[in-house]
Amino acid sequence: MKLLLDTHLLLWAAGAPERLSETARELILDSGNTLYFSSASIWEIVIKKGLGRDDFRVDPVRLRKLLVANGYEELAVESDHALAVDSLPPLHKDPFDRILLAQARVERVLLMTVDSQILNYGDGVVAV
Repeated sequence: MKLLLDTHLLLWAAGAPERLSETARELILDSGNTLYFSSASIWEIVIKKGLGRDDFRVDPVRLRKLLVANGYEELAVESDHALAVDSLPPLHKDPFDRILLAQARVERVLLMTVDSQILNYGDGVVAV
């Protein structure tokens, strides 16, 4: 299975694995799954860390290196992804979550998330 982890799951997997659900841990540790992170998540971390958000106190450079070293594949934001955001219904206002969902749909991977609002989009989302 190909899984794109949302930003919070990336943060928890790297720095607070105790926050992951059992399902999330199993999916992340399953060697049969291909794990992806988005450059949009790194951008989100940089922005929210700069705003002083307590839940984003992580070195984004170190996080990216850690993800790559642990076999995650980076998914860059491309214009096809940005254009796909336009086809999403306005069920969620967070632009980072919307680009992650658009990337997942364009690339035909599942977006793994803990955000219950994203579940309203239906297909292509795995709730953990």
